[in-house]
Amino acid sequence: MALQCGIVGLPNVGKSTLFNCLSNAKAQAANFPFCTIEPNVGVITVPDERLNKLSELVHHQRIVPTTVEIVDIAGLVKGASKGEGLGNKFLANIRETDAILHVIRCFDNENVVHVDGSVNPVRDKEIIDTELQLKDLETIESRISKVQKQAQTGGDKQAKAVYDIYLQYKEALLQGKSARTVKLDPLDRKLVKDLYLLTDKPVMYVCNVDEASAVAGNAYVEALRESVKEENAEILIVAAATEADIAELETYEERQMFLEEVGLKESGVSRLIRAAYHLLDLQTYFTAGVQEVRAWTFERGWKAPQCAGVIHTDFEKGFIRAEVIKYNDFTTLGSEAACKESGKMNVEGKEYVVQDGDIMHFRFNV
Repeated sequence: MALQCGIVGLPNVGKSTLFNCLSNAKAQAANFPFCTIEPNVGVITVPDERLNKLSELVHHQRIVPTTVEIVDIAGLVKGASKGEGLGNKFLANIRETDAILHVIRCFDNENVVHVDGSVNPVRDKEIIDTELQLKDLETIESRISKVQKQAQTGGDKQAKAVYDIYLQYKEALLQGKSARTVKLDPLDRKLVKDLYLLTDKPVMYVCNVDEASAVAGNAYVEALRESVKEENAEILIVAAATEADIAELETYEERQMFLEEVGLKESGVSRLIRAAYHLLDLQTYFTAGVQEVRAWTFERGWKAPQCAGVIHTDFEKGFIRAEVIKYNDFTTLGSEAACKESGKMNVEGKEYVVQDGDIMHFRFNV
């Protein structure tokens, strides 16, 4: 599943530095605006200790982790919704992503120029929010004009329902609120799934701090936290410059020693990757055999045939059943054979909702 998170933010907040830490694809990191002209795409592996544990129990030939795509998108400025800077291109690139990682500068450094002359994370967040909301308002008003006549004649119930939803979005956007604050039931959401509103995407605020603030944050982080408390959004603290230093170290032992020295148990990059994975509402199931131990990505709530289709469309088309072992049972008993003998392998049909951590074997016929 090629799902993408887009890294966005004002120029010079640390987006490209963070992207370089996340991916082997090296974006140019420089002290000037718009150093990333084309969006850079990196495919990153999702850290999962369960995969390492399974690999210890199964005599395999290789390990294949699951992945998420991260897109580094050019910095945005005031007026982007009207085409200022790289505005239209920026907005087109972010529209193609599934979730947003909004990087916000929360550190002082006179050697790194801020595009607006001072550090103010709440203002910076609101600049981008406003530009995205204005673009969404433009989209909604265009849609309203197309469906309004059809909806108001009263003959088309679906058109009326869609029109009412559009009006809800318009009202929220006019109040300076993001589209994600409009609460819709699943059926209504399906009616307008083709909108692709920018401010309806899941968002996580990534506070880029200095090394001294990497553990507990700072006043800038707290100000931002207070400003987004009504959004039910996640905030992650990362020291991008420190993460860049960690990424330069060659061995796992060296990296762990560095983390301990700065008071961290785990790198911010690892936390960010996992958080991005969950932001997309993704989960993982495993296949474990002699050839490989592999993690597969699926969306929360998917049933067995859909998950089988992640491996190959033929698996979904010809799905017969799934043999399922729970991760804890597998690691406790030590093997598939032991799980079978203990009655810990369940045979599930088409209605089985796959759970995070399930170890699966699909039976199919095409």
